[in-house]
This record gives sequence, structure tokens and C-alpha cells, in this order.
Amino acid sequence: MEIIHDNVHSKSIMFHDLGSGLMVQSNQHVIIRGEEAIVLDPGGHKIYTKLFAGLTPVFPISQVKYIFFSHQDPDIIAAANGWLMVTDAKAFISEIWLRFLPHFGIDSYVENRISPIPDQGMKLSLGGEDLLLIPAHFLHSSGNFMIYDTFSKILYSGDLGASLGAPYQYVEDFNDHIQYIEGFHSRYLPSSKPVQMFLNTVKDLDIEMVAPQHGAIFRGKETVHSFFNWLSTLKCGYELMGEAYNLPG
Repeated sequence: MEIIHDNVHSKSIMFHDLGSGLMVQSNQHVIIRGEEAIVLDPGGHKIYTKLFAGLTPVFPISQVKYIFFSHQDPDIIAAANGWLMVTDAKAFISEIWLRFLPHFGIDSYVENRISPIPDQGMKLSLGGEDLLLIPAHFLHSSGNFMIYDTFSKILYSGDLGASLGAPYQYVEDFNDHIQYIEGFHSRYLPSSKPVQMFLNTVKDLDIEMVAPQHGAIFRGKETVHSFFNWLSTLKCGYELMGEAYNLPG
């Protein structure tokens, strides 16, 4: 567990080491504000008991107000039913993935606490401060959202900024960090167009930190700027492919 932001009114916690074996490394973020909390992308079944045990000494599970799913991947939503069963929280997921979520075993009597996020995004109030649910479609999911915390100025970026294999929790040398992010971004993002849309969307936000769902955090405005500048010239997805796929043989 890592406390990435802390003051008298608000605390932001990252659980980064709950996976094992072949599981892709993932971060579970929790924002606590006063007597309310939101769990972001809580993960799969094997993460569930570990996250529950790790959060319990820090904050009463019964007071979790929201559960946020940035998109539909199993490393994000597979344990959704467990969290809905042990809390009274309201869950949010893109409207285009809402009817897919029950396939992960959601009990019928908690389905009414799952709400769709409209394509244009929305606001949530947590402890009297706004959380902005920002559209980030096709990065990499076709129905994808990020959260910007207006109080801590942290952008929870989901899969954008994901790094694989970086041996640290905070990016200190961005140029050295590129080796851990370029493979994921060039293959998982479909094209540079949604990246440019994202950059245009957040250009006026005051961002102190970018916290992805996988790997290291971009801390400080200089590092965030370096990351966004790298994204601005990124070629990815089908832009790196030819005119046709190869036939097996």
C-alpha cells in the first residue's frame, strides 16, 4: 500500500502489489474524503480478498460510497459482485458496457446500484469535492473514462500511461521510462486520434500527478508534461500496420 496524497481532508491510496503469477500487474486506487470513499477499478477475484483486507484497517468498508470502473476488462470488473455485496456503494461504468457487467456474476438484487456513465462524462461529489469522470474513449476501450480529482489534482488515467516491468513506483527519469510504456501504447491504443482528443480535453486541467492502473505514477508537473509531450507525437495501433494482416501458414 502506498499513500500518494494525504492531508487533513483527503487521502489517496494505491495498492500496487496484490497480483501474483501470470496476472498483469495492476494498481487499485482508493480516494478517501471525510467519511466517504471511492474504489477505482477494484480488480479481479484473486485481488478482491487482498484489497478488502488491505483497505479494512484504513477505512470502514461499509462507508465506501462509489465504485468506479474505467472500462470492461476483467482486471477491473471481475470482482464487481463482491464489492456490491459487501457495501451499499453505487457503481459506475460506461453506458455501452453496462449490460455486459452482469455476465461477471452480478446478483440481480444489486444490479439497481450500477449506473451508466453517459458518453460525455459526468461529475460525482465525494466529501464535498468534485470528481470529474472524463471521456477517454478508445484509450484503449471504446467506452472508457478517467477520473480527475479536483482536490488532489490527480488524474487517474486507467490504461493510459500504463507501464509494464518498471522496477519503481514513481517515474524519476521520463526518457528512461519510455522503454516500459512504448510497447503497451503502440499495440493497445488504436490510433493517435483519440490520444490527441484526450490531450485537447485535459489541456486546461491543473494536473499534479497522473496515476495509471498499471505500473509507475507520473508525479510532478514536469514529469506529467514530459508524458503528455511524448503522447502528442505517438503513432500507434493501425498506424503502425500495413494494408492487410498475414494469413497463417
